[in-house]
Amino acid sequence: MLGGMYALIAMGLTLQYGVARIMNLSYGEFLVAAAFASYWLFTGWALSPLLGLTLVIPLSFGVSYALYRVLLTPLVRRARTRDALEVESILATFGMMFIVQGIMLAMFGGAYYSYSFLAIPVQLLGESLALNRLMAFGLAVVIGLALYLALTRTRIGTSIRAVAVDPAAAQLVAINVAQTSALAFALGGALVATAGVLISMFLTFSASSGVVFTMKALIIVVMGGVGNLLGCLVAGLLLGLSEALVATYVDPGLTLAVNFALFLTVLLIKPAGLFGRAQR
Repeated sequence: MLGGMYALIAMGLTLQYGVARIMNLSYGEFLVAAAFASYWLFTGWALSPLLGLTLVIPLSFGVSYALYRVLLTPLVRRARTRDALEVESILATFGMMFIVQGIMLAMFGGAYYSYSFLAIPVQLLGESLALNRLMAFGLAVVIGLALYLALTRTRIGTSIRAVAVDPAAAQLVAINVAQTSALAFALGGALVATAGVLISMFLTFSASSGVVFTMKALIIVVMGGVGNLLGCLVAGLLLGLSEALVATYVDPGLTLAVNFALFLTVLLIKPAGLFGRAQR
């Protein structure tokens, strides 16, 4: 279940970085912002997080689309190569990270927040699991499958994959690269908001905890192969399983070390990631 949530967290960054080539260092802050939105809707308006998704997802999609058009499009236009765009996007989103984090600190302070929603024990295969975790995992699986089918079975999905592989060649077959990149970035924002709402149902969070989610999302994206959704899913599951096994049978304090050890091992064996293709 932890691996499924990690995969859901990283799917949005896979689209933003793999397609639009925006290394979004403020990614985790938007996840935490969605968690706070769900917390506010649940505690202030008694609105279920599942119903809150119908408000948070469109809002996050619109905000991400506007950010790409207003803040990041000038960087895209002046960048001569995709590598230059990555460097400039790192600087831009690094500043955005502090802006979003500062707004959340001003509104909620530095305390940790949580709320109880469907924290009901359920017996599954001899183990006692919380219903909210099972529900979050089930939604993560459904969203992952829906996104995979959309990218592989629709014309828009084909366009997104074409831009991820080669934006110059995509223009030759009448694909609007700028519009497709903006759509992929906004879709990534909607996915990270979904992950934030689902995670808020069973995890504590604070205004400064976004960097942890950004770090793990980056590890999963690079380990699975930049822009590869299947690689993202597999890498997320591997990371979650390794964390759970080490925390259960060795020492919970070693989970971060295991993350980086697994990450470095994969890169030593396959520098382009599990499902990535080496560029010549």
